[in-house]
Amino acid sequence: MLRRTIDMRSATAPGHESGSAVSDPTSVVFVVDDDVSVRESLEALIRCQGWRPEVFQSAEEFLARPRLIGPSCLILDVTLPDLNGLELQKRIVDRADMPIIFITGYGDVPMTVEAMKAGAVEFLTKPFVHEVLLSAIRHALERSEGALNREAELRALRDRYASLSRREREVMTLVVCGRLNKQVGAELGISEITVKAHRGRAMQKMKAGSLADLVNIAAKLRVTFAP
Repeated sequence: MLRRTIDMRSATAPGHESGSAVSDPTSVVFVVDDDVSVRESLEALIRCQGWRPEVFQSAEEFLARPRLIGPSCLILDVTLPDLNGLELQKRIVDRADMPIIFITGYGDVPMTVEAMKAGAVEFLTKPFVHEVLLSAIRHALERSEGALNREAELRALRDRYASLSRREREVMTLVVCGRLNKQVGAELGISEITVKAHRGRAMQKMKAGSLADLVNIAAKLRVTFAP
């Protein structure tokens, strides 16, 4: 049973929580807590639910681990020796694919506000019922998968954009800024027919089925016109 932190009286069999789907065993739930009993308890709970736990006793030990590419979340104690939980959160602010769930033996409003403003998905005060934590983990892993999907989509768009010729990029930029083919031709010093050809190839390479699609892609890539 979980010692001190989580009430296990409402525990259910792995993958059979009320209203939930079977957990993804490829999802990793990191735990950073300097209390060995908490680490062992959370490790057992996480494994019981079908996720893969990885536990660390300090922020430094966690930071030494190579970055994971895959669905994950971090259960992080606020009070840690040397580098505390809020400081660690600042160190990994670029890791949107790894949402953070804070746990603490005590907490105050300013601390909670700081953590949530920095992107934490939950701030739990010990002791808490296990279902509250499990619900937060499911939510965090869903956010992680969404962030990974968006990153993969953006990488694919960048690769496609990199495949465009210089002229195709120029035409695409002017087109998504609202220029008509005739206007694009005038600005670039090429014929309208040539503009149409470059525009067609750009849309094909970017896999844009319409001008609206191309505009949306340009927005994601932050393609803008610089006079």
